[in-house]
Amino acid sequence: MFQFKQFTIQQDQCAFKVGTDAVILGAWARPGHAKRILDIGTGTGVIALMMAQKSGASITAIDIDKSAHDQAKENAERSPWNDRIEVFHASLQDFAAKNEIPFDMIITNPPFFNSAGHAQNTSRSIARNTHQLPFEDLAKNAAKLLHPDGEFYVVLPTEEAMEFQKIAEKNGLVLAELLRVQTKPQGGYEKRHVMLFRKSAFRYTESTIIIEEGDRHDYSSAYRELTKDFYLAF
Repeated sequence: MFQFKQFTIQQDQCAFKVGTDAVILGAWARPGHAKRILDIGTGTGVIALMMAQKSGASITAIDIDKSAHDQAKENAERSPWNDRIEVFHASLQDFAAKNEIPFDMIITNPPFFNSAGHAQNTSRSIARNTHQLPFEDLAKNAAKLLHPDGEFYVVLPTEEAMEFQKIAEKNGLVLAELLRVQTKPQGGYEKRHVMLFRKSAFRYTESTIIIEEGDRHDYSSAYRELTKDFYLAF
């Protein structure tokens, strides 16, 4: 179990537990006045719940894994926003083929390993590897589902993020904002890119956040500020 300030995540049935990537993505994303939000590959449902806490939107969460779907649904139903969150057991490809109403905001912490050795069809394999959701399918369907004035948020490791940016641009999604996530100020590698895409962008901005200032768990003031509405310790 993972306890946040306003909700609780049960995660015993999910291949991947609540992690820094999801929390940074959810904390950085700005749902604003979005009325409809889609969370792709919801896992535990943590990002969907963060968006519910930050907005008054109706939130749709999907996951191809049945166990993740069941747990995300349980977490949503036990939350203060259970009337605004729907969880569906579906792949993005199938969901996009049936959906007709665009979303104001789409958000995802997607699989990113492109492993040739993915014979094991386990929940962990599905959650980690892109063979069920290739970057091309993610970008193409996000573009299809996104409102013309909507925003698409995604977090990926640095190398994969640069690859995805090229694919996204081919599908009409323009990188508008980039948050570089670094582990430490000196000697810390650039861990992730958190990206905001739009169908048109008049300007581009980027920034960097450092997670830890020194010793392990010595969190930076910027990281504390970003996540203070969610983590109990901040």
